[in-house]
Amino acid sequence: MTQEANTVLNVARRDRLGKKVRALRREGMIPANIYGQHADSTAVQLPADDLRQLMRGHGRNEIIYVSIEGEQRPTFIRDIQRNPVTDQILHVDFMQISLKEKVRLEVPIHFTGVAPAVDTYSGILDHQLNQVMVEALPTNIPQFIELDVGPLTEIGQALHVSDLKAPEGTVILTDPELAVVRVDLPAAERSEEAPTAEGAEGAEGAAPVEGAVSEPGGDQAEGD
Repeated sequence: MTQEANTVLNVARRDRLGKKVRALRREGMIPANIYGQHADSTAVQLPADDLRQLMRGHGRNEIIYVSIEGEQRPTFIRDIQRNPVTDQILHVDFMQISLKEKVRLEVPIHFTGVAPAVDTYSGILDHQLNQVMVEALPTNIPQFIELDVGPLTEIGQALHVSDLKAPEGTVILTDPELAVVRVDLPAAERSEEAPTAEGAEGAEGAAPVEGAVSEPGGDQAEGD
């Protein structure tokens, strides 16, 4: 899944570091860093409005060409720090890449279709994995991998990583035996089906009934 056109983001070198970046944010600028396997870390800054506009229209695994002093560097956005209260973006890390070298990135799973077991048996879809690790050239990294839940027709059935179809040129590295999604009974029905102590161990090993008098010498939890 390749991009139709290059996405260019203009940034400027940044000389305000440490606590001085607070003033930078008040001016509507976002501090950022560009780092990579073959490049020294570079402190940069960019308008907050430009970054917000970029993020509205582009996925996390799309290549961003960061333009600094006329030089365009292919990057991925690797980390976004936000204020936990206001959700304001505080800092961004761009990972510089080589278009000729494979990278490893996590790709989200998008679920499609309807599981018949949900309608037939009132089953609950339990999403156990929402993303997988893949390896590919940067231009082949997909924005997401789709998984159709239509084959889930019975309670207890599951789809695994091995059921995911990676696009050409992309290898999924996550353990293929891991379950991605399974169909469970509703919580109320699961509790009804759980074996009781008496059923599992017999009357002799059954758990004491609340309010029953313990035999002399028997243990009783303090405060019950």
